[in-house]
Amino acid sequence: MKGIVRRLWFGPLLAVIVVYVVFALLAPDTFPGARNLLTMTRQTVVVGIAAIGMTLVMVKGGIDLSVGSSVALSTVVVARLLQAGFGPFTAALIAIAIAAACGLFNGALVASLKITPFIVTLGTMSALRGAAKGLAGEQKIDADPRGIDQLMTLLPPERALMLFPAGVWITLFGAALAALVLTMTRFGRHLVAIGSNQQTARLCGVAVERMTVLAYAVAGAITGIAGIMEFATLTVGDPTDSVGLELEVIAAVVIGGGSLSGGQGSVPGALIGAFLLTLIKTGCTHVGLPNWVQEILTGAIIVLAMGIDKLRHRGD
Repeated sequence: MKGIVRRLWFGPLLAVIVVYVVFALLAPDTFPGARNLLTMTRQTVVVGIAAIGMTLVMVKGGIDLSVGSSVALSTVVVARLLQAGFGPFTAALIAIAIAAACGLFNGALVASLKITPFIVTLGTMSALRGAAKGLAGEQKIDADPRGIDQLMTLLPPERALMLFPAGVWITLFGAALAALVLTMTRFGRHLVAIGSNQQTARLCGVAVERMTVLAYAVAGAITGIAGIMEFATLTVGDPTDSVGLELEVIAAVVIGGGSLSGGQGSVPGALIGAFLLTLIKTGCTHVGLPNWVQEILTGAIIVLAMGIDKLRHRGD
């Protein structure tokens, strides 16, 4: 299992190195600097955290298209609670709990009604976006972040030894924890078993429905954390934020070795995939490519990642 995981993320890591070198040669005055590298790590946090949760769902053979809407809803909930006088820690916990409940609802629909995860989460993607707009009154909510923004701000000189903002360290810690859970616990083994062959897993005594609900609930909570990081970056609750985020998250998981067919995935690989997407966007900016070219490249990368997944799965 460990050998498989290493194999899954070795290719994406090599791609990151190659792309970094290419952009460093094309924009030597601005791209290779330490400050730019720090900026890219901060920009990867939201997609990276959401990709951790998506990895758990996709390993099980599912998918979640409501990620972007859940992140937007989380930013709105935090902003609304802060406006109402709640403390930052309480507001963050409530937002994460609501996101977990949304994931639980997704999992319950998939498990009980036997509806395809794509259809279920396509529906909840719209429903959660509508809930975010309704809660926000269809406008951005300005709120005093009361310290939450410190999760993503650049470090002052007296804290330079931390190297990265707290949000980056939270992402790395969460990825390490999720990787251990996926590779070394019964919960992780059951997710892989279900994704590999659901009927065989059921015959072996795996509680497929319960594991489905649990996987989506855990992924929902992780998405809530991504929403907190998005609020820390924006310092506003924006119901229109993160449109299309789910595509980047899914692409990051697939680039990192995950399979749309289930049974295969790597948390470190997903994190590397998320960083690769950020690397390409930032590099395009530094070499002066307009936004529409960046969007075309991002779309091409997503299609390429899905194509590689198909070829990889056919080879298995």
